[in-house]
Amino acid sequence: MTARFELWAVFGVAITAMLFIDLFVVNRKSHAISVKEALKWVAIWVGAALFFCAGIFFLMGKVKALEFLTGYILEESLSVDNLFVFIMIFEYFHVPRTFQPRVLKWGIIGAIVLRALFIIAGVGLFTKFGWIIYVFGAFLIFTAVKLVLRKEEKFEPEKNPLLRLFRRFFRVSAEYHEDRFFVLHSGAWAATPLFIALLLIESSDVIFAMDSIPAVLAVTRDPFIVYTSNIFAILGLRSLFFVISGIMPVFRYLKLGISAILCFVGVKMLISHFVEIDIRISLAVIFGLLAASIAASLVFKEKGEK
Repeated sequence: MTARFELWAVFGVAITAMLFIDLFVVNRKSHAISVKEALKWVAIWVGAALFFCAGIFFLMGKVKALEFLTGYILEESLSVDNLFVFIMIFEYFHVPRTFQPRVLKWGIIGAIVLRALFIIAGVGLFTKFGWIIYVFGAFLIFTAVKLVLRKEEKFEPEKNPLLRLFRRFFRVSAEYHEDRFFVLHSGAWAATPLFIALLLIESSDVIFAMDSIPAVLAVTRDPFIVYTSNIFAILGLRSLFFVISGIMPVFRYLKLGISAILCFVGVKMLISHFVEIDIRISLAVIFGLLAASIAASLVFKEKGEK
């Protein structure tokens, strides 16, 4: 069963209204977001997702509600790994905390559009080519193994092909000009380091979507459930960034938890034509792995760590 047009309309109006209030009313002016303010918005977005899930339960049934909740938790947990990249980008370009919300604001808007294109393409591929589920399953397992074995690498944005292409055709200013993305310099427009940071965040989200969207498609093929769970997770990512950016090093086992989740979803894809795993089991496994990795990080700390 797919969502009716009315559900798409309600979702679109509700998300647009909340996004407008968050980004263009409450946070209209650039300012450093405190942990207290970020926590408030995290609670609002999580509450909105759960309220929407309850609406799906009453209008579309229990199975669809569980699919949405599983997809939402899966997407939110995988999003945490992407925050590491955001932190490195901001640190590399020395982006002031006052300007970081503006970069993430436009990054989220861009991600909403990109996710729609990825999901349409993904659902189309799964529908037309059933065998492609094995390709995505193997890719997720490969990503999970690579995530565990990956060593700490030096962040070198200059090697990003998108950034190199941009620099070839456009001028880039060496200085910040408040929170502006472009500035008129010597009679010609030039991009500021703030726009370069935005460009890298958008490109990193494209790479991240190649993992997360196939993972959610392993839970459900319903475009409405896939897209709404993705968008609710993304909308809360901006506030979540400011909550955990200072404490992420504490969660040293979180990477292992995310890797285990990707591996589970990959295996689920590979065996989907032979064994169908109940959505309730999938939800319990994903939530359990995430909770276990966080608990292990808090209990088993590195020597000398408080």
